[in-house]
Amino acid sequence: LENIWLVPIFPILGAMTQLFLGKRLTNSQVSFISVGFPGLSFFWAVGSFFGLIAHPNHIFEKVLYVWLPAGPFRLTDGTLGNLSVDIGFYLDPLSAVMMLVVTGVGFLIHVYSMGYMANEDGYYRYFGYLNLFMFSMLTLILSNNYLMMFIGWEGVGLCSYLLIGFYFARKSASDAGKKAFIVNRIGDAGFLLGVMLIAVTFGTLNFNDV
Repeated sequence: LENIWLVPIFPILGAMTQLFLGKRLTNSQVSFISVGFPGLSFFWAVGSFFGLIAHPNHIFEKVLYVWLPAGPFRLTDGTLGNLSVDIGFYLDPLSAVMMLVVTGVGFLIHVYSMGYMANEDGYYRYFGYLNLFMFSMLTLILSNNYLMMFIGWEGVGLCSYLLIGFYFARKSASDAGKKAFIVNRIGDAGFLLGVMLIAVTFGTLNFNDV
């Protein structure tokens, strides 16, 4: 549990390796990396799940460091708040189940995609996007505050656009990617407005404090 941050870190390492070095790798090397890192993530997620079962109250929070020490500001009720946003991870029964779903099902999707995409151009690019998608999903469900969850949401939206428009040479795929991008921006506006309202109402974005 103390190293719960490794669950999302493994997929982002895979994504960075493939997106930056993918042209130098063979398809078999890409497959090993793209499946291996999500596999490690699932392995660590299972261990964290059983660790949570044994943990008091079945709730665990790990704060890595202070991300945005925004400082004092006036809340809606006239009192003075002191906003500080952490890079942290929060695990409870609901997020633990979702963590297993994302890592477990995500791992199987990666395995299936090896055969499905075997003869396609941009093999490394596809798996780089897929690893990035898993990282974004895990960031979204494991965040301990609303702003970090918003970053995960943005990452999911970006990966949706990249994967839907993967065959960008086809007009239908590029149009679908643009549609996904625009629709996600509408959701982003509401999400971001909600985050700002929570901040000025409660003076914090941490789930526990709210």
